[in-house]
Amino acid sequence: MLDLYARIWQGRTLGADEYVVSADEKTSIQARCRCHPTLAPGQARAMRVNHTYGRGGALAYLAAYDVHHARVFGRTEPRTGIDPFMNLAAQVMTREPYASAKRVFWVVDNGSSHRGQKAACRLAAAFPNTIMVHTPVHASWLNQVEIYFSVVQRKVVSPNDFTDLAPVGDRLRAFEDRYNSTAQPFQWKFTTSDLDDLLARLDRHAPADRQEESSAALAARSTPEGL
Repeated sequence: MLDLYARIWQGRTLGADEYVVSADEKTSIQARCRCHPTLAPGQARAMRVNHTYGRGGALAYLAAYDVHHARVFGRTEPRTGIDPFMNLAAQVMTREPYASAKRVFWVVDNGSSHRGQKAACRLAAAFPNTIMVHTPVHASWLNQVEIYFSVVQRKVVSPNDFTDLAPVGDRLRAFEDRYNSTAQPFQWKFTTSDLDDLLARLDRHAPADRQEESSAALAARSTPEGL
């Protein structure tokens, strides 16, 4: 997977007609209608968000991020699952340049919507030029779409102040359009060499009964710059 980010697969450089797509779901984005209006920040105060709210439902936001071209394809669904994920795959793979690409690598974590060899076979059966690549267990932070989701969390759904789900979807789609018009690829700097060095340090210093750090600690130490 780290080789794919460097445009390498099995020791060979990817061609111009090969793509790497990072995909996942952001679950349970709620519409919370605040009982009193949110007050924008001013010169002498921070933003004020009322702590009481009414619930307006929740939706899932699925996104596929073209790693080397900084292009996002997103959709909202009532819930996550195999069918919603395949809807996202169809949204990407039925348009150019992906439909006629030599290969499109899909980087995903081990969530139930796309777990294991069955998911890889299902995707390849629907779109023969795809290859699904899973992150290691407990290492979904290596999936670059998670960086995009962190941007969405900060800039789109915080503060969560929506009357119902329709404005949530509208804001997500508007942000996608703006993002795709201005974004540059993430400056990913965690390479296979960095991984080898990190594992060697852990092997030298970790006690025998704890040979690996938590994924959160690894993420804090190794998340790429330029977020």
